[in-house]
Amino acid sequence: MKKKVIPAIVIIALIFIIGSIYASQIYRQHFSYSEEQKDLNEYFDITGDTDVAILLGNDYLEERAKLLDGTYYMDINAVRKYLNRRFYYGQADGELVYTTPDAIITAKIGTGTYESTKEGAKEEAYQIARLEEDGTLLVALDYVKKYTNFSYTSFTEPNHLQIDKTWEEQEVATISKATQLRVRGGVKSAVIEELAVGDKVIVLDQMDKWSKVKSADSFIGFVENNKLKDKTTSTPIPVTDYKEPEYTSIKKDHKINMGFHNMSGPSGNDSFSEVVSPTKSLNVIAPTWFMVSDNSGSVESYASSSYVDSAHSKGLEVWAVFENITYKKDISMTEVLSHASSRKAMIDSVVSKTLSCGADGINLDFEEISNEDGQSYIEFVRELSIACRDNGLVFSIDNYVPMHFNDHYDLTEQGIVADYVVIMGYDEHYGGSSEVGSVASLGYVENGIINTVAKVDPSKVINAVPFYTRIWQTADGKVSSKAYPMKSAKEYISNHSINMEWDPETSQDYGEYTSNGTTYQVWMENKASLEQKINVMKNHKIAGIAEWALGMESSDVWDAISAYVEG
Repeated sequence: MKKKVIPAIVIIALIFIIGSIYASQIYRQHFSYSEEQKDLNEYFDITGDTDVAILLGNDYLEERAKLLDGTYYMDINAVRKYLNRRFYYGQADGELVYTTPDAIITAKIGTGTYESTKEGAKEEAYQIARLEEDGTLLVALDYVKKYTNFSYTSFTEPNHLQIDKTWEEQEVATISKATQLRVRGGVKSAVIEELAVGDKVIVLDQMDKWSKVKSADSFIGFVENNKLKDKTTSTPIPVTDYKEPEYTSIKKDHKINMGFHNMSGPSGNDSFSEVVSPTKSLNVIAPTWFMVSDNSGSVESYASSSYVDSAHSKGLEVWAVFENITYKKDISMTEVLSHASSRKAMIDSVVSKTLSCGADGINLDFEEISNEDGQSYIEFVRELSIACRDNGLVFSIDNYVPMHFNDHYDLTEQGIVADYVVIMGYDEHYGGSSEVGSVASLGYVENGIINTVAKVDPSKVINAVPFYTRIWQTADGKVSSKAYPMKSAKEYISNHSINMEWDPETSQDYGEYTSNGTTYQVWMENKASLEQKINVMKNHKIAGIAEWALGMESSDVWDAISAYVEG
């Protein structure tokens, strides 16, 4: 019996040993900690010695930086997108331009030299901006930092940058036991770096067993919750070597009531008394005096000192209109706006002419600016604002009703650098429209105001209303229209015995008739429709009203406008 028992015990022992070995392997396979090291170049997708990954706050960016000759660079589009959109690439001149409230700073690409209109020429020890072979413009982060509130910390092995531009409170914790920062939550995930007892990490997210954290070296990964202790909140120390510039504005202590005075030549000045006499509570008149006339930035003028004197004698300020429509067939706005020399020529000329005639301000009315010219246009706006600020001139800017197609007019920036932002609350349906409709329905106007005050301080916003409408004709499926001043439209309606009824959808009187197979339609702009628009202006507490254009209105509208301005 003993001989038979011993082999059985041996067999059982062997089974136990083999089982233990297998269980141990299973345990190690599933529960032991992986020592696999993550390739950090792969982690950051580093493609070369000059390639630098970017962490903005707690987010990795798709965009890259470059380390060239010991200096860190980002491409101009990334700089504008993430750090400071006031940097302008003057590609036509080979310059990088930055504009402050009182100076234009220009750096020549490929050099360390830059020049300020206020402080003269200066030199940096690095190339401020450099052009890559593929046409990408790189800008030195140290230069960007001169004009921007952010900080950056650089790391090697591999190259990456930590950029911070906000200083919000964050949760931090201390490593309680030596551990590893892993790519994902789980003991089998690859190791990013070793964390020692006492290391501090920023806690980004906490799950049941693992937390997503950022290490002191700006690696983001996961650690086990049981390796964290002393959780608390901490506020980063903000940048102290930068002060945000102040953009001062001229702000009137009353509602603005600005009437556009449209004229086609110097003789239009003679109609001042005629267009002003019917008005009530008008306090600003905006004559269409200045127009860019060639690609070098020349400015033609109808300005008149006697006109200004007459306006002042009636208590009116004169904000002279500067437009690009009269000679639009003869000029290229790309050429005019993309060169510093032509921008300067326009600014010097229009400011000089405004001061010479004694006018009080400039109203910029540049229309049909393409998306491609958007940055050049806004740079021109910034530069013109400096000249107006230096000379005490009110600077207002006319804009289409904001929609996605005209975002490049950049109302947000206008609202910072200009004194007033005027929304041309008309031409909802315009000459050439493929469908008939109102020139300025209430919904169109209200949406325009809502979208504007979302970007601009309401105390800077002026809504312009139309003193005209359109008579629409539809025949054989083809649509055409003609603009009529209010008073002429009233005569047209009377002469054709059109029955007008209130249209609640547009908040206007609507009428139509058919003659010889042609349908005629009109959405009438009048006192009643303007009162509806004025109620919207009151609700949004904007700065005032403007009218296009004096002399086109019916006299009764001034009672509604005056009640708004004086109320």
